[in-house]
Amino acid sequence: MAVFRRGKWWWTDFSVNGQRFRQPLNTTDWREALKREKEKIGQAQAGKLTAAGQSFSRLPFPEAVEQWLAEKKLRIAPKTYCTERERAGVPKQYFRKARLRDITAESVLAYMQQRSEAGISNATINRELDVIRGVLKRARLWYRVADDLKPLPVHSNIGRALAPDEEIRLLRMAGSRPEWQTARLAMLLALNTTCRGCELKGLRWHDVDLIARTITIRRSKTSAGIRTIPLNANAWQAVLELRERIKLFYGSEPRPDWYVFPSGEGQGPRSNLNDATVRPDPTKPMTTWRTAWRALTRAIQCPACGQLQAPGETCANGQCNADIRRVKSPLAGLRFHDLRHHAITRLCESQASDATIMAIAGHVSESMLRHYSHVRQHAMRRALDSLAGELSSGGYVTNGVTKSADSASKPTQPIKNHGGREGARTPDLLVANEALSQLSYTPTVTKARRTA
Repeated sequence: MAVFRRGKWWWTDFSVNGQRFRQPLNTTDWREALKREKEKIGQAQAGKLTAAGQSFSRLPFPEAVEQWLAEKKLRIAPKTYCTERERAGVPKQYFRKARLRDITAESVLAYMQQRSEAGISNATINRELDVIRGVLKRARLWYRVADDLKPLPVHSNIGRALAPDEEIRLLRMAGSRPEWQTARLAMLLALNTTCRGCELKGLRWHDVDLIARTITIRRSKTSAGIRTIPLNANAWQAVLELRERIKLFYGSEPRPDWYVFPSGEGQGPRSNLNDATVRPDPTKPMTTWRTAWRALTRAIQCPACGQLQAPGETCANGQCNADIRRVKSPLAGLRFHDLRHHAITRLCESQASDATIMAIAGHVSESMLRHYSHVRQHAMRRALDSLAGELSSGGYVTNGVTKSADSASKPTQPIKNHGGREGARTPDLLVANEALSQLSYTPTVTKARRTA
């Protein structure tokens, strides 16, 4: 252990567990140098200083980000990798001339301030801060700025549950055009199984049990998402329609390794189904149904002639030409993920136990369950109206008065318990199927088409 001077500045040279550290102390005062040397030794003993971290900390920020992304690519999904790379673009440009060890809390706070003044949302700034934090952690430098850098406040969006009229409109709208068939079938499964979009896209036919009428989610957002979900009548009808569609394209039963939602519905005429260029590829999963979903949720009806069309300035009907600039769909802005939120809300309103809902939806904790399960106003009103009914019929009072003799003489009735909140066993498929059957959707399922 030694403190030495290089020019005006003091440095330290010491070893911990056989590993040598040669660090600048960034001071010209000898007493301050001794103090900082002890801090460096403590950091090395705590594992905050490593040989790999020292070499990584000398890299320019853009080069360090590229190396960090390359290491992360091995552990994350391809789409997540693309998202991380996109988020890193602005920080790389801002810190393009800085080395990692030269980045301070003040410089990061200045970056956040500049982005906020440019009108960027707090959520986006926080995601970019995640990139900076990840790179600095890789260099064992985050501890220097962690106390001064906190995420910006973000408004919590708990999702959207559909009103009854919105639900009916969505079901009718989805079945009105053949090009929305894929989005419609995915929508029916999401509404009746609580599945996420990524879970449906990764579903293969060997995950569908046609005898037990269940689907098994093998890959999800979290480990709790791996689960088996029973299919109610509406979900089962959607699965049968997907199966018939594959049989129309290939003239045979779907193979076990084929995807339920195949990649690419093809373009051009469907008269020749033997032409591989116009058929979907079931060996690859569908990447997105965003175009169809946006068209479906944004579609409006002309108030004059009733024609269904995309939003615009004038009606697409040449004989009408009505002004439709102020006409907006009540479903505009509805995310596909909101269907999962709506299904979980319906399960909560059906009085299913928390354990049953968590087994169906694949939640990790009860806090996430509360995030989804806020009940709508009319459900709370029904619960409060039931209290008014009990009081008006001579029910309970709160002044220590017991039940009346008539009510006390009535035999008690056993209540079926589907599992409590703490220490409960995971409900079996029968209980889950009973809960899902209460999602009373009555969509009109059309005949399977050859178009997506």
